[in-house]
Amino acid sequence: MHKLSLASGVLPEFGAVDVVEAGRAAGYDAVGLWVEPSEWTAQTTRETRAALNGTGLPVLDVEVIWIKPDSALDDHRKVIDVGAELGAANVLCVSSDPDHGATADKLAALCRHAEGSGMRVALEFGIFTEVKDLRQALAILDRVGHPLRAVLIDPIHVDRSGTSIDQIAAIDRALLPYAQICDARGERPEPADFDAVITDAIDLREQCGEGVLPLAAMVAALPENIPLSIELRSAALREAFAHPALRARAVLDATRSWLDGLT
Repeated sequence: MHKLSLASGVLPEFGAVDVVEAGRAAGYDAVGLWVEPSEWTAQTTRETRAALNGTGLPVLDVEVIWIKPDSALDDHRKVIDVGAELGAANVLCVSSDPDHGATADKLAALCRHAEGSGMRVALEFGIFTEVKDLRQALAILDRVGHPLRAVLIDPIHVDRSGTSIDQIAAIDRALLPYAQICDARGERPEPADFDAVITDAIDLREQCGEGVLPLAAMVAALPENIPLSIELRSAALREAFAHPALRARAVLDATRSWLDGLT
């Protein structure tokens, strides 16, 4: 059985404690948390840790480290430090730096910073970033060369980038500590239209089985029983379920039902 985690993107308008409490109420196995370095305080850590201790839920990932040409490594390190204090297993990274060598250098530095924390540093690719597809992501990780490096698979970005199922199946299993899951509609945004790409990713995702992605094949190409973060950013779900626990439960029920159908 895949352990299922509530991604922070399901509840983007809510804080970390709300996400933890919604995850517990809905019946998730883990949660993912959004850490904004400029806003996250020691008090936020204490309150979130108390909520985690009260629910017994682990943190599958914290996000997001967004690498840019002028981004400050200290801000990136803070995301890792917060994740380490909360016992997170992974930190999600994306890069808008067109210099892949610089991205690799920064990821390597972040991997070194994460040593001893129990966290993996997972690079997510997508056409909204400068790491457009799986091939580019793996090439960067080859340059990183650190054992804590990882790659994150998100079905919508797999589809929109033209990455194949065979490419996913060929990934070194050691690079896949977890993955994301969602479905999406068949209409793809024009890659050059950044606003349309972002809208597709943050507003138009579909419940598993309600879109057109080859999800069954994608899941089969991943390691057996890999933890799955339900990354279902949907304006429709936000409008239909204002309460965080109700929205979280609707997403979990649909995903579990779809996964049960695979067997």
